[in-house]
Amino acid sequence: MKNLRKQNRKRQPDQDISGWPRDIGTPRITHINDGELDFYRRRAMYSSVVLVFFFVILITRLWYLQIQQGEEYTKLAKNNRVRYLEIAAPRGNILDRKGREIVTNRPSFNVVWVREKNRVDDALIKKTAAILDIEISELLARTRKMVGTPGHIPIRLAEELSWDQVAYIENNRMELPGIKIEVIPQRVYHYGNLASHIIGYLGEINPKELSSTDSEGYRSGDMIGKMGLEKLREKDLRGEKGRHYMEVNALGFEQRNLKGLEPLPGNDVQLTIDVDLQQAAEELMMKDDKSGAVVAIEVNTGRLLMLASSPVLELDKFLGGISVKNWKEMLTNPHHPLINKIVQGQYPPASTYKIVTAIAGLAEGVITPDSSVYCPGHYRFGNRTYGCWKKTGHGAVNLKRAMSESCDVYFYQVGQRLGVNRIAGYATRLGLGRKTGVEMEHEKSGLIPTSDWKMKRYKRAWQEGETLSIAIGQGFNLVTPLQLALMTATVANGGTLYQPGMIETVRDPDGHIIEQFQPTVLDRFDDQGSNLEIIKEGLIEAVNGRR
Repeated sequence: MKNLRKQNRKRQPDQDISGWPRDIGTPRITHINDGELDFYRRRAMYSSVVLVFFFVILITRLWYLQIQQGEEYTKLAKNNRVRYLEIAAPRGNILDRKGREIVTNRPSFNVVWVREKNRVDDALIKKTAAILDIEISELLARTRKMVGTPGHIPIRLAEELSWDQVAYIENNRMELPGIKIEVIPQRVYHYGNLASHIIGYLGEINPKELSSTDSEGYRSGDMIGKMGLEKLREKDLRGEKGRHYMEVNALGFEQRNLKGLEPLPGNDVQLTIDVDLQQAAEELMMKDDKSGAVVAIEVNTGRLLMLASSPVLELDKFLGGISVKNWKEMLTNPHHPLINKIVQGQYPPASTYKIVTAIAGLAEGVITPDSSVYCPGHYRFGNRTYGCWKKTGHGAVNLKRAMSESCDVYFYQVGQRLGVNRIAGYATRLGLGRKTGVEMEHEKSGLIPTSDWKMKRYKRAWQEGETLSIAIGQGFNLVTPLQLALMTATVANGGTLYQPGMIETVRDPDGHIIEQFQPTVLDRFDDQGSNLEIIKEGLIEAVNGRR
């Protein structure tokens, strides 16, 4: 057995098999496949390119985040640690030409709810509504408006709290989680509704206004000018908000107060309007419940001294937002208080238009100051009789008497000689039928008809009989009260048409003047001095003459 094992352990001689190496323990490649080798080389190259590509993307992204956008992300990180609340800025004051305060500010106490670490339950809603004496549905509507905004921005639940409400909330803060008192400036109207159509009012900013290009610095709940100078001079009056900074932890809880920024008040706007004149005009209009407008202008500069539109707007109804009920009452009021009749009311000029006809007649040479017309109380033209306001007639009248007694027959004949187009040319030069450029909203241009206008508008030719009506301010003629005031001022100052203005100065909080009124000339009647003097004499006679 032992010998057999030894024999088995002896090395056997290699077999002579063709194609096999003698040492079968070490395999060898006898043939290289070049195609297969290229395939592996390409695969290795592609893999390297992919790896390099991803490394480049990773490095580029790290460079963008840490270097290109590093400052922004640093700021965001700090904002997670530091939070701020905006402090409303006092709006600028509105003064009259003598420096008397028409509109200023006072503190207003509002109640707000901070949502971030508080949730609203039914009990809190009911309790808050009871304290504020408002409907639960109104509270819920206000909270829904702020959906999607950051939780640290307060929701304003109510404005103009009474002292009792403020005291109750402050004394029961532990029972009202997240409910706080906010103090903001509120408008004070020292003369009630004086010049309300000029000054305008404030209202809460709406989504459309927030989305506009001019809404930078505003957020939902802010007050913004909605009408009048409060809207037109919003940039001057609004001021710059302040900020109250606080440090918070990762959960959003306040840790300590940090240094903040004080709000910067808005600019003061001084008007050319005189409070005494404005009060006198508005009281006269209100006395008999009149609907209309009164305008007084400084004839040598274009400064507007008084602008009264009746009925006035009740500004206190707009504080904190006007109710649906009050809005409907204004819309349905037959005297239309929402219309600023100074520039939006368009009326037939009636006999005031005879000034235009007279100026045109003298300038075009169809009459002289001594031209005489006999007035029997009517004027026959074609197959129609045009009556004079004085049925018994004025007899023989020249220009001065025709102006002083407003003789219709005289101006019928002057208008017939001129034609509608020549009359219209002088009316336009006197500021009628075009916007004045005054700083008011929705100004109307009025209407001064011509033959071309009628053809375009009605597809019919102008009739000569229509010119007679136009010559005395009837027919298609429409003007605004401000346009009539400008026309009269142009005659009074000897022929210079000024652009009307009502902003005397704009001053910053330090009292520096940043804008000042400068008279602006729109047109001149340099060659009509003597003719305008004759017309002025006739107008003076109309008021002071024995007739």
